[in-house]
Amino acid sequence: MANQQDSNKKPDSIDHYRRAFLKRLGITTAATVGATSAHGAWGGKTLGDTFADFFQQHYQRMTAEELQETLERIERKAQRQYGVKISCTDTPPVEGVVFGYAINISKCKGYRDCVEACADENNLAPDIRYIHVLEMDEGSMNLELADRYYEHETVPVEGKYYMPVQCMQCDNPPCVKACPVEATWMEPDGIVVVDYDWCIGCRYCMSACPYSARFFNWSRPDLPADRINPNTNYLGNRPRPVGVVEKCHFCTQRTRKGRQPACQEACPTGARIFGNLLDPNSEIRYVLEHKAVFRLKEDLGTEPKFWYYSDR
Repeated sequence: MANQQDSNKKPDSIDHYRRAFLKRLGITTAATVGATSAHGAWGGKTLGDTFADFFQQHYQRMTAEELQETLERIERKAQRQYGVKISCTDTPPVEGVVFGYAINISKCKGYRDCVEACADENNLAPDIRYIHVLEMDEGSMNLELADRYYEHETVPVEGKYYMPVQCMQCDNPPCVKACPVEATWMEPDGIVVVDYDWCIGCRYCMSACPYSARFFNWSRPDLPADRINPNTNYLGNRPRPVGVVEKCHFCTQRTRKGRQPACQEACPTGARIFGNLLDPNSEIRYVLEHKAVFRLKEDLGTEPKFWYYSDR
């Protein structure tokens, strides 16, 4: 599928031809190595993929052909690294859609079904979770004192309430401004995404995020083959490399195809509301227009597209 930003690309012709030449050189060299080594780990496509990775263009500047080659290369790498055949696609934003989220904290019981559903859907490493459920004393709203690692035999606990937190998909995202290489940006549908192949791992975005909603891969994600979701998206849940920052992306591989995020589907109490903010008949619009909603750290001017409310 063609990148929706093809018409806005302004590739430097000299640099473009340089990359094309080196890419061809890498593939040719790989073919030579492959011909002389029957089972060499660096033979055939592997060496060519390594060269192509190094000289890959930014997602927003790739031609449709370059993007397709990149998607196929990601699929081959997943096969080599995890022994799993995946499908990696590029699903552009849907025109006339801006996504938003709301959580009814009076319905959240702290079960964490959303946390694990997110991890399974998005191929998260065991030490990374996009969603954290905060346990707080009733009547308080101190996020610094909240317990995100609570372990009880049963929940909810009397005298406590629960608030899930994740990327707020800010309309004025400080993380985007902090990135020195433009590896993260806001898409037309309001989702703040990351080009993992362009991220240099400086973690400036993590420092800039006031919600602690970005996470760094200190090692290559150790994912068992039977736990990998093979239906992946370039700007979403594809396997990430070591040394990059990742975050919630509202399950682009699902939501841009008309489905709900995995966390919303997994919630057993109906606490999560997701939808199109531009649709006056959507459930999310009803909540925003009829409930006393609030957002976290509104005074910072980040304009989160993530709201909370209560029926109490």
